Amino acid sequence: MAGHASNELSTESPWGGKVSPFSTSYGKLMMWFFLVSDALTFGGLLIAYGFTRHSAQDAWPIGEETFNSMPFLGHGYPLLYVALMTFILIVSSVTMVLAVEAGHRMDKKGVIKWLALTIVGGFFFVGSQAWEWSHFIHGSEFGKVELADGSQAIVKGHFGEIKSFKVETAGAHHKKGEVIKEDLLHAYQHAMSAGQIKHDGKSALLTLHDGSIVSVQKEADEHLELVIKTNGDKYKIGNKIEGKEALNIYGEAVYSGEKNRVIYGANLEQNEYGPQQYGQFFFFITGFHGFHVFSGVIINIIILMGVIKGTYHKRGHYEMVEKTGLYWHFVDLVWVFVFTFFYLV
Repeated sequence: MAGHASNELSTESPWGGKVSPFSTSYGKLMMWFFLVSDALTFGGLLIAYGFTRHSAQDAWPIGEETFNSMPFLGHGYPLLYVALMTFILIVSSVTMVLAVEAGHRMDKKGVIKWLALTIVGGFFFVGSQAWEWSHFIHGSEFGKVELADGSQAIVKGHFGEIKSFKVETAGAHHKKGEVIKEDLLHAYQHAMSAGQIKHDGKSALLTLHDGSIVSVQKEADEHLELVIKTNGDKYKIGNKIEGKEALNIYGEAVYSGEKNRVIYGANLEQNEYGPQQYGQFFFFITGFHGFHVFSGVIINIIILMGVIKGTYHKRGHYEMVEKTGLYWHFVDLVWVFVFTFFYLV
């Protein structure tokens, strides 16, 4: 009996008095278990994305064509803002390393400084992702058009600037002769998708939400190129239409007066950029990752409050900062794969 008693595990230690596996603490080992399971989840999502993309082939959007905008600068900057987001997130991983290192030296001020900078980087990334989602949802200036043969094409080129609207027929909110200079692009796109725009040979006429009919003062579109994304009777996926033919085909589609001949942006039901599944995967995977980043920022804020109060300094170690760092590095690493799959490949 005495021999059996000597083999009983102690309840005073997480490991029952035995040696810690891999010489690590219970908390860090459990964090690793969580990260491995989370990595499997992201891995499954990216594999599903890759399989779907492979089956779509040429119809799948190209990253530099879809994400080519910069805040306040407009279009024409392929992947530049996404690259900036990625750089900031990687830098935040470096500041987290410095926070952990300061914790090893019991440098409370250093932990506060570097952890605060990590939080700033996380907020920048989450805010940038929100802006990117907004741009993705609202779409490009041209949209995706359905051609006469039933095929669908995305449109590249220089979109002529909309100068103003002149009210030709009064509505509920606007008088005849009034010149409108606000919210022009949104009203123009809404009329396009609703089939409420036509051309009288001189200028485009569109109907506003209040019933007003306005003529559009707009510069000409230039260098148009239609890239077919859905097969039709005449055009097939991957075909390109350029020059005057592209202008004529695009004009015939947008001024047809038919609803949904032009699609702007993406949601869970329709997608300007390509197959519907592209938007669904984009929202789910980048949203899932964004939720991880936001959660990491909140956790970092909670840990920072503990550091400021001196909680971990009194314990004699900053292991909580180190465990939070493991999660943050995982989030950064996952983004490298998401970035590669969605934007580069």
